[in-house]
Amino acid sequence: MAAERVAPDTVTDLTVGGMTCAACVQRVERKLAQLDGVTATVNLATGRARVRHPPEVSPEELIARVERAGYTAALPQPPVSAAGVEAEADPGARERRERARLTGTTVLAVPVLVLSMVPALQFRDWQWLCFVLAAPVAVWGAWPFHVRAVRGLRHAAATMDTLVSLGVAASFSWSAYALFLGGAGGPGMRMPFSLMPTASGGAAHIYLEATVGVPLFVLLGRFLEARARRGTGAALRSLARLAAKEVSVRHADGERRVPIEELRVGQEFIVRHGERIATDGAVVEGRSAVDLALVTGESEPVEVGPGDPVVGGAVNAGGLLLVQASAVGADTQLARVAALVREAQGGKARAQRLADEVAGVFVPVVLALAVATLGFWLGAGAEAQAALTACVAVLVVACPCALGLATPTALMAATGRGAQLGVLVSGPQALEGLRRLDAVVLDKTGTLTSGRMSVVRVTSVPGGLGSAEALRLAGALEQGSEHPLGRAVTAHAARHPTGRELPPVRDFTAVPGHGVRGRIGGRLVEVLAPDGELPDPLANALSAAEAAAHTAVVVRVDGAAEALIEIGDVLRPGAYRAVDRLRRLGVRPVLATGDRPAPARAVAAHLGIDEVHARCTPEAKAALVRRLRAGGHRVAVVGDGVNDAAALAGADLGIAMGSGTDAAIGAADVTLVSGDIEALADAVRLARAALGTIRANLLWAFGYNVVTVPLAMAGLLNPMFAAAAMSVSSLLVVGNSLRLRAWQPSPVRGRGTRPAVRGAP
Repeated sequence: MAAERVAPDTVTDLTVGGMTCAACVQRVERKLAQLDGVTATVNLATGRARVRHPPEVSPEELIARVERAGYTAALPQPPVSAAGVEAEADPGARERRERARLTGTTVLAVPVLVLSMVPALQFRDWQWLCFVLAAPVAVWGAWPFHVRAVRGLRHAAATMDTLVSLGVAASFSWSAYALFLGGAGGPGMRMPFSLMPTASGGAAHIYLEATVGVPLFVLLGRFLEARARRGTGAALRSLARLAAKEVSVRHADGERRVPIEELRVGQEFIVRHGERIATDGAVVEGRSAVDLALVTGESEPVEVGPGDPVVGGAVNAGGLLLVQASAVGADTQLARVAALVREAQGGKARAQRLADEVAGVFVPVVLALAVATLGFWLGAGAEAQAALTACVAVLVVACPCALGLATPTALMAATGRGAQLGVLVSGPQALEGLRRLDAVVLDKTGTLTSGRMSVVRVTSVPGGLGSAEALRLAGALEQGSEHPLGRAVTAHAARHPTGRELPPVRDFTAVPGHGVRGRIGGRLVEVLAPDGELPDPLANALSAAEAAAHTAVVVRVDGAAEALIEIGDVLRPGAYRAVDRLRRLGVRPVLATGDRPAPARAVAAHLGIDEVHARCTPEAKAALVRRLRAGGHRVAVVGDGVNDAAALAGADLGIAMGSGTDAAIGAADVTLVSGDIEALADAVRLARAALGTIRANLLWAFGYNVVTVPLAMAGLLNPMFAAAAMSVSSLLVVGNSLRLRAWQPSPVRGRGTRPAVRGAP
């Protein structure tokens, strides 16, 4: 009986509103997980939930479950360009409301703070003016906290807003009692200010400075925190800005400017100097330099011509181009980059999951400690106001927000910075893998080498035609050849700065297994495999080519050998530096290739790699990875082809070259978009910096609460300063994460090449 086929899970993204701390994150995740087969990862910094669920569970059920937890939820509905990149949502309206509330609270709160903190300014009945100013702050200024606290109460949930709301309500209620019934409303009442709570001298103290200070500092902290969080997501917004809004499409009746959404695969569009390429495609007409700096991290413009692929979002830095669209919408490279960054920013490191577990019980524990503090001081015979002060300080100093922001803000900043530098990281697990890896298996063709046949060296006979002329004749003759070697010679000759065009060829003939011949300007020109005696300079060059595993062809003119052309798969620029930097980072390089032993050994010798595995099948590469892992190594595999997909998937960390196949990229955890192997060392350094930042954030978040909550319970914190400390803790976490936006790769990246060594080609 055939096994029943199980439908794959569906992934749905939800926008969740009303979350203010890590306790909210934990509650939403638990509520969603109560549905059979549903798992969710909620990101406090982005306000997004990524939910994996069976197909029979509808998005409406997920939304209803979140709403039953006391929060709002909706399917994201951002406008998407034809490049498949979400346009930046306008945060203006919400930010204006927050700024207006913060401004109004500040105007009302500052006089209360000044009068309460400077006894010399306390005039007759000053306390009643403070009460009148504090009342709107306690109600309107703190209204968002009260609303969310009541909403949580209806769902039997306690969050950071519960703590703030209770702190404001308690301090304001006590102050009202003191003014109306406790003797603090007398005309001559004066109140000294202290950083720590003090016992009263008879009349009850008022705590209006705490009433206004708590919402003021928390509102200010969250306003600054929200702006800083938007900074950590700057990479996605910069990707959205790369997407063109309009495109000039060529039609039979001429050129027409249309919205980018109307562009279709196969249509031809025009890109003028300074314009962004609207979408991925291939050049049909024209030659130009294309600036890929904002797309792949390439620092130098790339020359393109007819037949060359171009990437949407790149800038045309040269002449007019006619491009045929090959992908639109979510299929473009820009869209895939944005999707990978969004997915990475939604993940969680292992340490953050522990922090979320702690935050899930954090607020109830703080509430219990506040009640215990109140009861302890009253039971110890302390005045009611002193006991209440300590209770309020416990409520407002505790901060689960920093716990919830520790990982997502650092992860957003790191993955965004990596995307700007051409390094796409799939998530926190990939970052952790990059940080810990100690062995890397490198493919040769397409990874350490360009993957294309190129002319390496041209050696000519002294006193003969010379290298330039021999190359020009060979390039002209090979125009009629379809062989990869012939195309490499022609391409090199066309780029050679001789200033002369390739001449026409007559009587072209291909000699199977040997080469080609033809007549150019009345002379017989042949490009053949080496055969027979050669002049000493060419014989020596042939020996060197064979040692380097290059293919050599001889250029003969009227039967005389004039030059020897070496053709091979050349090393990528920076390959030696990449391997050297990896070794300095404590990562052991291993070369594994399906190529022959001779070229594999030549590349390894040039790069200083000691361990070489040649003629590796996909199964052999996967087996090599298993052996290294069994030996205790944390292994990364770098590759670009279908034959690398199995090894990429079986390694601790798979790293794909952005120029490689979709199979390799799909199986990888990290993608080097630019195809620059040297970016791998930068990726390792960025991962170590990001994980270091996350650890520092979590250490601060835990340490802050461990220190300040006991101080508040001991009656050593004024509630107003407790509120300020709580806000500063979140800002420090976000500010520490923002440092990753300025992270710089190695200053020597992409400069220079390796000095010649034994066996270097």
